Amino acid sequence: MRAVARVGILLVAVLMLAGCLSSGAQRREIIVTTNILGDLTRVIVGDAAEVTVLMQPGADPHFFAVSARQAAQLERAGLIVHNGLGLEEGVQRHVDAAAHAGGATVAVGDRVDPLVYRPEVGADRADPHFWTDPRRVRRAVEVIRDEVVAHVAGIDAAAIHERAEHYLGELDRLDRWMTERFDAILAERRKLVTNHHVFGYLAQRYDFQVIGAVIPGGTTLASPSPADLAGLAEAVRAAGVGAIFADSAQPDRLARVLADHAGVHVRVVPLHSESLTGPGGGAETYLAMMRANTEAIARGLAP
Repeated sequence: MRAVARVGILLVAVLMLAGCLSSGAQRREIIVTTNILGDLTRVIVGDAAEVTVLMQPGADPHFFAVSARQAAQLERAGLIVHNGLGLEEGVQRHVDAAAHAGGATVAVGDRVDPLVYRPEVGADRADPHFWTDPRRVRRAVEVIRDEVVAHVAGIDAAAIHERAEHYLGELDRLDRWMTERFDAILAERRKLVTNHHVFGYLAQRYDFQVIGAVIPGGTTLASPSPADLAGLAEAVRAAGVGAIFADSAQPDRLARVLADHAGVHVRVVPLHSESLTGPGGGAETYLAMMRANTEAIARGLAP
């Protein structure tokens, strides 16, 4: 009987050890909600840990939702990286549940000095679209780096810091180039009308005036009323705006309706505003997206 008991105890110990190892392996996985943050995280982490991105290329972060399998992944993650500030409306409750269960999560938007929407968009509401400002993305990289080192088991901290430092240099070069490119735009033409309110951070960083957006409220889930369109059309006419910028992943019908309402020649220029693209789409990475958008804005606002 003693031998049987010893065997039983040994078996329990082996199973517990196996469970701990399995749990430890699972806790090495990093789950990222949006593909823009996913790109940043993959650059920082490299092959030091597994990085899973929930949002597919071309998806709308306001609309996308997770499957049952992805929800289970969130519960087992070593770290969940999410935008926060109300962006991932279909995923937030799963992130909150994982945090409530003791999982490590980081809402990157909360840590990058977020802007508040203009009163007509949403009083006292933070704008979640911080990635249009490379300097705030620089801070986001530092936040992700530190959270990965703090919470992902067995990570090589020195390698993470080295990769992050290299990417911070890339962001500094991007910021300088964008500044030079936008400086070529005449001051009286530095005015933006977009599909929805997504470029507030870019406007602040590079001295643009946001005239308005076709879709009110800061989210693609809203819809403009005839009064919204009429008011914005009047603002477009008064400001002499030469282009309306619409998300390339979404139909630009509303922007074209506004262009017709304005009664002047207004070009509709596509931008990559809330999602990276798949291969060959022109915005496969964050750096590529910002370069493409900068060129599109500069060309769209040229005389």
